Amino acid sequence: MENEMVMKRPLFYVKKRTLLAVAGCVWLMAGFNVARLGVLSYGKMPSVSMIHILLSILVFIAFGMMFYKMSMKHTKRIKGYEEEFRPVWHFFDLKAYCIMAFMMGGGIWLRASGLAPNVFIAVFYTGLGCALALAGVLFWIMFLRY
Repeated sequence: MENEMVMKRPLFYVKKRTLLAVAGCVWLMAGFNVARLGVLSYGKMPSVSMIHILLSILVFIAFGMMFYKMSMKHTKRIKGYEEEFRPVWHFFDLKAYCIMAFMMGGGIWLRASGLAPNVFIAVFYTGLGCALALAGVLFWIMFLRY
């Protein structure tokens, strides 16, 4: 009878803390994949100058600051949930999923269309991918500190 009183946790529900690890994994995988595309594009260039590297660093800094703020916002939101267990997909809110879909769709379209030159893909994707991966690391740090 006592076992009947224990409520089962719904499928795909995880602890709030685990949401931070899930976010970390998603951002790390996305970051490594985007950075990989950038590095591969660098490899296709006839020559790489210091300007290209500096531009990648500028992209990294710009997106890194944006992703830092975003990861802090999501960490605060996740920690603020009243329930200890949440659906695994709650590591993002609806706005973040929409932004992610737009960025992925836009990136896929940009590469497939051939409108962006290889140098742009190399510079932009390397900086963006490293910033995404760093956001993943930040989520893991928040997970470990929780």
